[in-house]
Amino acid sequence: MTAEWIAPPAERAEPDHVAAERRALQQWLDYHRGTLLMKCAGLTPEQLRLRAVSSSNLSLLGLVRHLADAERGWFRQCAAGQDVPDLYWTEADGSADFNDIEVADAAADLDTYRREIGAAREAVAGRGLDDVVPFPWGGPDRDIRWIYLHMIEEYARHNGHADLIREAIDGTTGD
Repeated sequence: MTAEWIAPPAERAEPDHVAAERRALQQWLDYHRGTLLMKCAGLTPEQLRLRAVSSSNLSLLGLVRHLADAERGWFRQCAAGQDVPDLYWTEADGSADFNDIEVADAAADLDTYRREIGAAREAVAGRGLDDVVPFPWGGPDRDIRWIYLHMIEEYARHNGHADLIREAIDGTTGD
């Protein structure tokens, strides 16, 4: 008999209290990435799929999948102009990242999320914060700084969701 997979422990580094702008943006984004992984740590695939509220499609696994797509979309597709497909989003279901979790492989999705973080870092490593990139989905161009700030906002909002979902699963609280 093999032990059931559980989400691995996660570490999160505190951002510097004084840092240059690029370093501060990277550290705060990494802090939020680590927060999401901490909310998932120690849970089984079934727990990661749980929706805390029956009227909502939000789950921890859905958030992981959603933010993997956001990492890919904003850093790779938008900032770097890479021609890579979306991970979960489809024309038929713009919320497939949240909706299609019953048969999702939690371990594989967490690995995908971690790989997307690495690929996102690489995608903007040589870009300046003032570099302006075209917005591939229609709308005004954005600079790399805007993308960092947007992703920090995206994570902050969804980590609030993750905190409530985790508390509903097993009572674990904390930032």
